[in-house]
Amino acid sequence: MATKKIEFGTDGFRGIIARDFTFENVQKISHGIIKYLRDNLPDRKSILIGYDPRFMADEFARFCADIFVAAGYDAMLSNCVCPTPVLAYAATVAKNSAGAVMFTASHNPKNYLGMKFIPNYGGPATKQITDIIVKNIEEGYTAPFCGGGKIINSDFREVYFSHLESLIDFNAIKKANIKFIYDGLFSASIGTFDEILNRHGINYEIVNNHYDPNFGGFLPEPKEKFMHHKKNGFLTFANDGDADRYGVIDENGQWVSPNEILAILLKYLVENKNAQGKMIKTVGVSALVDVVSQKLNIETETTPVGFKWLSEKMRECPAILAGEDSGGLSTGSHIPEKDGIYANLLILEMISTLQKPLCALRSELLEFAGVNFYCDRVDVKLEDKEQMCSLQQKFLQMFDIAGMQIYDVLKIDGAKFYLGEEKLSWVLMRPSGTEPLLRFYIESDSIETLDKIKEFIHSHTS
Repeated sequence: MATKKIEFGTDGFRGIIARDFTFENVQKISHGIIKYLRDNLPDRKSILIGYDPRFMADEFARFCADIFVAAGYDAMLSNCVCPTPVLAYAATVAKNSAGAVMFTASHNPKNYLGMKFIPNYGGPATKQITDIIVKNIEEGYTAPFCGGGKIINSDFREVYFSHLESLIDFNAIKKANIKFIYDGLFSASIGTFDEILNRHGINYEIVNNHYDPNFGGFLPEPKEKFMHHKKNGFLTFANDGDADRYGVIDENGQWVSPNEILAILLKYLVENKNAQGKMIKTVGVSALVDVVSQKLNIETETTPVGFKWLSEKMRECPAILAGEDSGGLSTGSHIPEKDGIYANLLILEMISTLQKPLCALRSELLEFAGVNFYCDRVDVKLEDKEQMCSLQQKFLQMFDIAGMQIYDVLKIDGAKFYLGEEKLSWVLMRPSGTEPLLRFYIESDSIETLDKIKEFIHSHTS
């Protein structure tokens, strides 16, 4: 079977271990990054390297470090499993840092591993940067041996902890003594999230608090179906495999969606922390965030799917909050990288400061917004890319969907159709990047309307 072509998706290169993700490909990617750094940051001679708990991630990280050392770089290699946001923050403050390399496949299945480059601004590499790296790889660049570099075993958590202590009111969290469960999900957050809670004397219960490359037989994804530990009157927090996403279940055992969390936190940051700037969101984020932003008189910016686009906007303009509907967020006072550990702590701080349970804050939010939203998705499997393009063109030529006029079409990542005069219903049509599959994300303020839109899509794609 042919190996996968080296491409950088929304967050680096990923592949199946020993088939696509191999030492040979790691070597090629490492040399591609070195070429980029030599051309653009010739005076920066230190690279940070981290890894999540996946099978052989530490071995690939050590192999990568040896390559950078041979090219004359000091490789600051994590001496333990390291969350992506911890490594990303450290890359912004480490002496002579050229950036970082992280070995992770995030929330993908256990047989996957990935590799991504994090520039020294502490966020995902832009498409412009990854395009250059891929070009270097395709041209077969090999860095000449320079010597002079060394491996420096490093623990990046201390600088990260200090930074979090400047952002989060741990005293308020300790004083509130909130009942919550930390579900480690066998992820990279173990040893970081629990450690900073322990340092500040914060009480909690913990489950799944050891590393497991098999992730307990489930996906390392902080969604309701994988967060099995609920307890009446307790919150439950979790993170994904590399701890850059979050998930939370409220005191009544109800999943609180990332869309709702974004809206609740936006309101808290504006009203209680006097945060100023824009709300930056990906194209799939709920209209609930738009409604709340309008009521708070906050300007919004919309980007394609992928935190690298949010990161780019965060570096261009002041941001109150940046987030995506898949469970990634950050703030303007933090790094331009999604951080699930920070998200969990920010939620804890909010509940502690406002002295209200999350379930009550969710109810207050919906009352404040004056509307609730319902969402679903329809996946349409097609024969080939030609058939997929034909179906896309068919929808782009429509004037209405399910009897509702198309008032606007946003074409920044697929096509997002806003329906009805108030634009409270929408359909986002996005092609899969890996197979002939067309995805239709649907949202409406009415269950009945949502069902009608689903029926319309099924009838026009069968």
